[in-house]
Amino acid sequence: LQPVLPNVVQLGVPVSIDTMKPEVALWAVGLGVSIVNDVWGLQREPNMARVISDHGVPVIIMHNRYKADPTINIIADINAFFSHSIDLAARAGIASDAMVLDPGIGFGKTPEQSMLAIAKLDTFKHFGLPLMVGASRKRFIEAVSPSGPTERLGGSVAAHVMAYLNGAAIIRTHDVAETVQALRVAAALRNSQ
Repeated sequence: LQPVLPNVVQLGVPVSIDTMKPEVALWAVGLGVSIVNDVWGLQREPNMARVISDHGVPVIIMHNRYKADPTINIIADINAFFSHSIDLAARAGIASDAMVLDPGIGFGKTPEQSMLAIAKLDTFKHFGLPLMVGASRKRFIEAVSPSGPTERLGGSVAAHVMAYLNGAAIIRTHDVAETVQALRVAAALRNSQ
């Protein structure tokens, strides 16, 4: 990461770093990274929110769990997690227009819970923040259609189109061209009604 990141930042496009460690976020922001994606939604390390606030960069608040629990109501769990994370962010001085919510597809969730998080994504709109979904090549696709990670393009695109239709403002994907095409067609179809 160390020899690569400065070169990527120099390309002049926004760069996001995924981390749960404040020292990594501080280092990356110092190199010019413009977004911090905290894979534990500001809840794992107490100094993370302060680092983000002090440097005025946006944060992606991702839901996570230590392990999947098929017995819980995952939508209620994500809602409670987001509420707590938003409170931590606000107390640290992070502006609401600098927050994005990510339900953390595949992180501490069963395949069924990951699918439910996409299907019920619009239930998180009440926070008034942009929603991001990264379902690209995730394991839940294999649960529906047996496939290896590089064989999940169709499932990834389907999940991302559903996420868009359910309120996602940002899609995170490996297969950019195919996903962009699918989302443009989905938007055109939706707008032609």
